[in-house]
Amino acid sequence: MNRITSIAALPLAALISCGLAVAQGSAPVPKQLAGPPSEFREMQLPAPEDAAVLSTSALLPVKLSPGRDGWSWQGRVAIDGADPRMVLFTGGDDAWHLQTAAPGRAQLADASVAASELADGTLGLNNERHAGAGFRFEGAPAGEWSVRVQADNPVHTEGLLLVGSDSPWTQASWPAARNHRVGETLAFVTELRHATDADARARIREASMAVTGPGGATRTFNLAGQAEDALSAQRFDGNTLSGAFTADRAGPYTVRITVRGATPEGTPFVRSTQHALVVVDNDLVATREPLGVAEAVDDTRLAIDLGVSSRRADGFYRAYAEVWGTIGKADVPVAWIGGMVPAGQPRLHLDARWIALSGASAPFELRNVRIENADHFVPLVQHARMPLDLGELPRSASELPHEIDEAMRMGPRPARSSGQRAGARLMLVHGYCSGDAWGPVQSQFTSSVKFQDFNQNRSHNDFALRIRAFGDQFDSFGIVAHSQGGAAATHLYTYYWSGLDDASGSRLIQSVGTPYQGTSLAGNLAAIGDVFGVGCGTNTDLTYSGASSWLAGIPSWARSRVNYYTTSFATAWWRWDYCNIGSDLLLSDPEDGTTERARGQLSGAYNRGHKTGWCHTEGMRDPPQVRDASRNSVMNSSAAR
Repeated sequence: MNRITSIAALPLAALISCGLAVAQGSAPVPKQLAGPPSEFREMQLPAPEDAAVLSTSALLPVKLSPGRDGWSWQGRVAIDGADPRMVLFTGGDDAWHLQTAAPGRAQLADASVAASELADGTLGLNNERHAGAGFRFEGAPAGEWSVRVQADNPVHTEGLLLVGSDSPWTQASWPAARNHRVGETLAFVTELRHATDADARARIREASMAVTGPGGATRTFNLAGQAEDALSAQRFDGNTLSGAFTADRAGPYTVRITVRGATPEGTPFVRSTQHALVVVDNDLVATREPLGVAEAVDDTRLAIDLGVSSRRADGFYRAYAEVWGTIGKADVPVAWIGGMVPAGQPRLHLDARWIALSGASAPFELRNVRIENADHFVPLVQHARMPLDLGELPRSASELPHEIDEAMRMGPRPARSSGQRAGARLMLVHGYCSGDAWGPVQSQFTSSVKFQDFNQNRSHNDFALRIRAFGDQFDSFGIVAHSQGGAAATHLYTYYWSGLDDASGSRLIQSVGTPYQGTSLAGNLAAIGDVFGVGCGTNTDLTYSGASSWLAGIPSWARSRVNYYTTSFATAWWRWDYCNIGSDLLLSDPEDGTTERARGQLSGAYNRGHKTGWCHTEGMRDPPQVRDASRNSVMNSSAAR
């Protein structure tokens, strides 16, 4: 199995050894973030249920067994809606063949003959692609289908069958908490929902949770009945249930929750949701009882020790806290503070002018404190409230500022090291596990350079630091990004000082097809990769849950510098429309084969429009979105550099 997991930001020498061309620049300098109490709500972590994975399909394991007539697998599949579709993922093995029999028919037939339409079912996110064959059975009835997979001399003996239809029933699943740490019990909740009738209830009769851990072994838990292995069946009422497992190792996990049952009309159904997550070690150690202690850094700023130390000396954590004071006997909000804090000295900073704006005085305290892993945003330390000793306040704490300036929101701007740099540029940034997406159209962008870290899996934080290192050779740069590159650029501008902060022009960051709120493909591709042992690996920042955690740290001033576009496939009344048949079963329309229009939105940013007739990447039904010359012309002329 060759699965590449996200890694923390590497030193410059390591970046060069990975084949990334970077400038010999300075170490990253994190911004010291802050904002007014009016932003408290947008900086809070949303409820896990708000980032539920939604599914109207099922991804079912297929395991071939040897027999008299070669290798085969046979089973029954419940389809409860109109227009049944199937995609058989074979790992590229051409020896596999699918046979089907619709409800009421006893004789199996070759699916390529029985289907009303065939399609390439290859599923992927840029170059993270898994070969498959797609079949549509237009007008076929709902019910129990018989299916058989046969192969004479297969290269692979394990695969997956994706089935779905136009059903109003959706499975929703989500992690009950963000406690993805070694030794913790990780619980997941799942339920069935009707598209139009909130009171409708389907009956779940069987449910299982298959957990694949870092070593590649899979454990299966029976959620609705007797436990297999160490299951905790916590809740089951026929329509909603939950179960849990203990994470005993750090690393990537995939969780597939499969439910079977019947609709109120008695029609059988099957659904599954796939989750990708990374379990981390908690490498923070408390140095004292929860207490924030501050010391003056200069005439304006205070450094707040959060009472923890790290077992490692390099890298960063993401931290957040609200500062509260008092006026008389009333509690008064002062500001939120946050950002990336160095592992060697995990401290937050407060500009005392926020205290002057609030009119507050001692006693002070911190609320809603959280310190998170910087790559997966897993909370390592959380405190609802902790005392804050600010000591003797700087004079600026009593001098009302004329305005909320850059230093109050981002901290002091560092002087960039002297040295020869190559002027202002427009940087073209690719996405997750991507090839040279912008190469064929780079000539449409003036004064442009390509960021090149092809076919890699990076967390938003790692990705952002690599963009910063590459950009350090230029006086300034703006960014045009594809897919995950848009989130990485936003992350960079939010958390670290770089040439982005020196750019001039209308649009600092522009993106196409970025799943700012995540994509369900992240979990599904991880699950498929578990079977075939290929691909770029787990990326939790691209999941719904991971994206919602990431967004909870992106303030409004950073979002306001982002301009984004979305696309989807062209529609026609005489045909079945999609960018990719596999993703069509996993995503909600309209979508571009990877990013749903609804999940491509970034609240507080500039939505520059939605166009049809363009898909996410090469190999889909419509052309790849990066090749839209008209849009590229607008982005080029509007870009900051």
